Amino acid sequence: LKAQNFMTKKPEAIANLPTRFGDFKLQIFTGKDGVEHMALSVGTPKSGCLVRIHSECATGDVLGSWRCDCRDQLEMSLQKIHEAGDGMLIYLRGQEGRGIGLANKIRAYALQDKGLDTVEANVKLGFAPDQRDYEAAIAILKHHKIKSIRMLTNNRLKIQALEKAGIKVTEQVPLWAAVNLYNEKYISTKRGRMGHIKPSHELSGEPKQPKRRSRTKGF
Repeated sequence: LKAQNFMTKKPEAIANLPTRFGDFKLQIFTGKDGVEHMALSVGTPKSGCLVRIHSECATGDVLGSWRCDCRDQLEMSLQKIHEAGDGMLIYLRGQEGRGIGLANKIRAYALQDKGLDTVEANVKLGFAPDQRDYEAAIAILKHHKIKSIRMLTNNRLKIQALEKAGIKVTEQVPLWAAVNLYNEKYISTKRGRMGHIKPSHELSGEPKQPKRRSRTKGF
C-alpha cells in the first residue's frame, strides 16, 4: 500500500511544542478522510528509533478516566521517547473505542457496567473487537523514510500491521501501566482475549482504588 493513498504528501502544519515531558516538534498530517493526526518527534527520527503509535482516547487521555490505561501509556511513551533522544509518537485520531467512535464507546461502557468485557461489548453493538487500522501511522513513518523501529506497544496486531507494510519492528518495548480496580478487567481482557503481550513479570500487589487528586484552592 502506498503512503500517499492515505495521507497528504507533507505535513499541514509544523511547530515546536514544549511539554511537561520535554520539547517536541509537532507535525499535523491530514488523511484523505479529513481526519488530522499528530506526530510528536524529538531529535531526528530515523530507522531504528523509538516509536509509539497511540490511538485517540478522549476519556482517558483528556479526562483521566481510570477505565483504561491509555493516559498512562501516552505519558510513559512521551517520557521514554524524550529520554531516548530520537523518536516519535504518532497520535491517531478517529480511533475511539478501538475504532467504533466516541458515542459507541460510551454505549460499550454501559454494557461493561452490566458485566460484559470490552470484546463482548463491541460485538454486542455490531462491531469487530478491534476495528482500527494503522495506515495513517504507516504513511507518517514512510514520509520520514523510517524503515525500522523499536516499538512501544503490547499489541501484536500493531507489530503485524507495520511489518506487513514493510516497516521492520526490531524490538517490542513493553508498555504496561499499573492495574486499578476500574481497569483490571479491561487489561485482563487485552491480555487474555486480544493477544496482548504479557509483562515479563506480573505487577506486584492486588488492584487498588486509585487516589484522586485534591482540589486546588482558587479554582
